[in-house]
Amino acid sequence: MTVDTAFRPVPSPRSGQGSDFARLRARVEAAGLLERRPAYYLVRIAAVATSLVLGWTAFFVVGSSWLQILVAAFLAVVFAQVALVTHDLAHRQVFRTRAPSEAAGRIAGNLGIGMSYGWWMDKHTRHHANPNHEDLDPDVAPDVLVWSKEQARNSRGIARVIGGRQAYLFFPLLLLEGLNLHVSSVRAVLQPSTKGRRVEGGLLFLHFAFYLSAVFVVLPPAMALAFIAVNQGLFGLYLGCTFAPNHKGMPTMKNGDKVDFLRRQVLTSRNVNGGRLVDVALGGLNYQIEHHLFPSMPTPNLRKAQPIIRDYCDELGLPYHATGLVQSYREALRHLHEVGAPLRSPSR
Repeated sequence: MTVDTAFRPVPSPRSGQGSDFARLRARVEAAGLLERRPAYYLVRIAAVATSLVLGWTAFFVVGSSWLQILVAAFLAVVFAQVALVTHDLAHRQVFRTRAPSEAAGRIAGNLGIGMSYGWWMDKHTRHHANPNHEDLDPDVAPDVLVWSKEQARNSRGIARVIGGRQAYLFFPLLLLEGLNLHVSSVRAVLQPSTKGRRVEGGLLFLHFAFYLSAVFVVLPPAMALAFIAVNQGLFGLYLGCTFAPNHKGMPTMKNGDKVDFLRRQVLTSRNVNGGRLVDVALGGLNYQIEHHLFPSMPTPNLRKAQPIIRDYCDELGLPYHATGLVQSYREALRHLHEVGAPLRSPSR
């Protein structure tokens, strides 16, 4: 299936009392799907934390051995799961108020995996407000990749160099995403405007001090560098593969596009079909439409909300896009290849 990524007019909101989204929210609330799920998060956080401890325990037990490559891969998966828990904390799916959410988020993000909670939350909040908006969503800013033909024509630097072949380079570039998160986090805490920069910076320092000291004390230099490359490369690849299916290749918007909250979130998001394994692997983000409409909805409730929201979109004549995991990557890569066309032209 080919997704038309050009924004098209959609059925207007229905007349009558309340907005289309308000009516949908009433249905979701009536089903009890916005209520907290403390038992679920207690089990999930305990499982992820235990896995993190087991991973580092295995690291010290294995010692100087090339079997550490397997430990590095295991810890990469655990780091990504910690990032997904941090995502849920940022959206207040776990705690109702800001203070405990921030405290737990900084422990998980900054201390656990070396990612600034404050920097990521600011970036992600802007993304949620304007998903796939070429001027307002930082996730589709023309940095390394370009997301529209207009961005390609106006690209500069590395984006202009690789844009024409970016579809082929997408997955290899994800191997650098872990490093990018660390660098961006350090840059953020060095900015005086960053909220809580001392706490965030201190926790980041503790993470890097422990990580690098452990690796270079336990392992000889060559093995240590191999461990870091595998661990951080797979961490970035896994995390990137978790977020890539959500919006890449879906319609983008620009300044001047008039669309309400419900349609803005549904039209720019893609769901990924699958069973419980996909739910766990993607941290519930495979229900991207439901998550964008109700960011504070606990992850286990997203599956239950899906039929309610899909049926409501059908009532409105609003396109609701869901596909398989492999197909979602195909659509994203096809889009990247198509928008890079201006950079493959000899006349560029």
